[in-house]
Amino acid sequence: MNFLLRLLLNAVALLVVARIVPGVHLDGPIAALIAALVLGVANAILRPILIVLSCPLEILTLGLFTLVINALLFLFASHLVPGFNVAGFSAAFWGAIVMAVISFFLALIFPVSRATD
Repeated sequence: MNFLLRLLLNAVALLVVARIVPGVHLDGPIAALIAALVLGVANAILRPILIVLSCPLEILTLGLFTLVINALLFLFASHLVPGFNVAGFSAAFWGAIVMAVISFFLALIFPVSRATD
């Protein structure tokens, strides 16, 4: 149940991102749900691998390279999900940042326990 709530909150965050960030477009709530699922899987599987592989850059940039990794995963998800379009790296960069901020505040409003997943 917690997984579904987090998926729904991320889909809502994506819908808000599509409204706020120029260059990020969603065709509807179904595309937002699928994109949230793909982003969740990519963040769970690919993000840790990319962070470990880019460890020297992470150290050199004091962790700011993680923003680039988030943008690349956002762009990657847009290539996999029909109805989720991102114009380029800049739109993906700002979209990933805005989505992280919105998801953070939604998680504060709707606390979801991760212990029972």
